[in-house]
Amino acid sequence: MLIEIDFNSDEAIYMQLRNQIIMGIATSALQEGEALPSVRQLAQTVGINMHTVNKAYAVLRQEGFIQLDRRRGAVIALDVDKIKAITEMKEQLRIVLAKGCCKNISKEEVHELVDEIYEEYQV
Repeated sequence: MLIEIDFNSDEAIYMQLRNQIIMGIATSALQEGEALPSVRQLAQTVGINMHTVNKAYAVLRQEGFIQLDRRRGAVIALDVDKIKAITEMKEQLRIVLAKGCCKNISKEEVHELVDEIYEEYQV
C-alpha cells in the first residue's frame, strides 16, 4: 500500500496516515492479520517523524482497526463492535451533514454521494 502525505494540507500528518490506512482496509488493499510496517520503517519511507507514526498507530488501535503486538508490531485487527461503530459514525455524520446543510446540499445529493462513495468499498 502506498502512503502519500500532503505536507501542504491543513490536516495533521498523523490523521492523513490514519485515514489512508483505514481507506486501505476498506478497499481490501490491507487485510485482517496483515502487519503494517514498523514505526521506524514507515517514518523513513514516508519522510516523517517516528512520533507521528506512533500517534497514528495509537489512534488506529484506540479506534479498533489495529492491534499492537510486541513481536509483529502493528497488525490489522478489526474490532467488530457494530453498535459502537454505528454510534461513532452517527456522531461524525451529524457534523458532516450539518456542514452540507449550511452549503445548501440537498438530501438527494447526499444520498448520491453516499452511494457513489460506498461503491468504492464493495469487493
